[in-house]
Amino acid sequence: MALLECKNLCVGYSSKTVRENLNFCVEKGDYFFIVGENGSGKSTLMKTFLKFIKPLSGEIIYSSEWNSKGIGYLPQTSEIQKSFPATVWEIVLSGNQASLGWMPFYSKKAVQKAKASLEKLGMTDYAKKSFRELSGGQQQRVLFARALCAASSILVMDEPAKGFDSEITEKMYEILKDLNDRGITIITISHDMNAAEKYATKILKLGKVPELQEASK
Repeated sequence: MALLECKNLCVGYSSKTVRENLNFCVEKGDYFFIVGENGSGKSTLMKTFLKFIKPLSGEIIYSSEWNSKGIGYLPQTSEIQKSFPATVWEIVLSGNQASLGWMPFYSKKAVQKAKASLEKLGMTDYAKKSFRELSGGQQQRVLFARALCAASSILVMDEPAKGFDSEITEKMYEILKDLNDRGITIITISHDMNAAEKYATKILKLGKVPELQEASK
């Protein structure tokens, strides 16, 4: 089942075209990598199908599941407000906001999910610390944990490993592989072609001519 389908999509800002003639679909259960050189339009494309910016032309067809509130999103580190005055615990727990509905408090399940996400990223001991006191890599781990809380069906990430050392990067890929094996659709921008070739079901290469490569495995 296609979660989203792009047809003759042209993306950019105002009248400036960044990418055009994009045709691809993301299906339920995909581990979808978007790769390309800096400036190739990866982040612009991601922001477009996340509805942060409007397409210049063409169309994106969304499924009802995509339009639900089960999407976790991890932006680029450069877009993060690093001086945000909240604790690590408050930020990670807030990833469950979409599941609150009319409830005024987080459920026991939401609290357990936040604790598990912190533990997976090795940030449990930092729960009471202020976010702005952390290093860049630690902040990225906290925001990754928050995205895990938000992702009930889809996880979208823009260069999630940026700022991670090799050990944490490997741990991140293990977490993502486990999530994908359990049915979570993952869309990620990455410069790591080795990881893309190892884990992806589809790779969208934004070169001079966009190319969609499907895994043979």
